[in-house]
Amino acid sequence: MEIRRGEQRFTEREPGRLTRHAFSFGTHYDPDRLSFGPLVCHDDHLLGAAQGFAEHPHSGLDIVTWVVSGEVRHVDGLGNEVLLGAGECGVLRAGSGVRHSEFAGAGAARFVQAWLTAPPDGVPGYAHQAPTPAAGAGLVRLAGAADRDGERESGDGLALSVAGAAYDVVRLDAGETLTLPAAPRLHAFVVTGALLRSSLAEPLQAGDAFALVEEPEHEVTAAVPSELLVWSFR
Repeated sequence: MEIRRGEQRFTEREPGRLTRHAFSFGTHYDPDRLSFGPLVCHDDHLLGAAQGFAEHPHSGLDIVTWVVSGEVRHVDGLGNEVLLGAGECGVLRAGSGVRHSEFAGAGAARFVQAWLTAPPDGVPGYAHQAPTPAAGAGLVRLAGAADRDGERESGDGLALSVAGAAYDVVRLDAGETLTLPAAPRLHAFVVTGALLRSSLAEPLQAGDAFALVEEPEHEVTAAVPSELLVWSFR
């Protein structure tokens, strides 16, 4: 069990953009932060109005975007042009290769983006949805491994190319408790708010994360209204 503090992330500043990287990225190399299972990138982006990332290529990745605030415009070579608002999730399955761009809308935007290593020969695709997680409702599925036909077996969440991967969001009111499920690997990121001190750690605040390997279920309690994003890998 490891606590990864937001202040330990590598911070990259460019005109109109601030990014906090959880893993080695670009010119930043940390041999202790290369990946977590298939998770090779977990970025927290702040963009100024109309700022972002010009068109660029990807392959062999599933790219998952969760918009925290503002709006993010996704445009790709598959013909998709989508304006994701706060509380919306998008999944770009890059597969054998695709190009895309991402820019904030008319105002500033914050989004969390994760990259998972995926089969390099898959058919590229894009999908998005707007789940409605309520405070105290428990984990709400955003994305999960697809079946053989490329669709989610349960119909809940967006399809991922990565076997055994699942992505959930939860919103807690102050004093509410969440049970983090047991999994071979689990990554829980505090997007907003803060968690109380627990048997796992001192208080966690926005930007901090748990990285759990072969751990049983654990309970965490919100100190204030909080949002968490949880990856599990089986």
